[in-house]
Amino acid sequence: MIRELGRPGDLGWVVKAHGELYAHEFGWDSSFEALVARIVADYAEQRDPRRENAWIAELDGERVGCVFCVDARETEGDGGTAVLRILLVDPAGRGTGLGGQLVDRCLEFARGAGYAQMRLWTNDPLVAARKIYLARGFTLVDESPHHSFGVDLIGQTYLLKF
Repeated sequence: MIRELGRPGDLGWVVKAHGELYAHEFGWDSSFEALVARIVADYAEQRDPRRENAWIAELDGERVGCVFCVDARETEGDGGTAVLRILLVDPAGRGTGLGGQLVDRCLEFARGAGYAQMRLWTNDPLVAARKIYLARGFTLVDESPHHSFGVDLIGQTYLLKF
């Protein structure tokens, strides 16, 4: 089941799940969790419900995934740019199609909100997420190496025009 974020504990779960999962799977340090905490706090404090939303995926009543759609707060043609943020599917929810469903929900909302395009930033180890993005028509528009979260990574920016 996918529902809108908004129940008590949802925001904290998003931060905790990202911190724990990325540390375990990729060796990322707590600076990544801090980044996610800032994204979540900004969303909670500044959300424009007409232009921004977030979703939680549940399996057997437990949270197993999330995705956020936020306004880039920049104008790039008619409608501006939506940003897909902090997609996550816990191992318990993988292989169920929830990742694709979360991204589809995000895209549907962004189109309905009148955005002209959607952008996202990810990193090279996130192969499964990249497959979801490419399958939905996102194209790689920028790639650059960086050292973040305690490891060397290649940051990747993808764009999808509506």
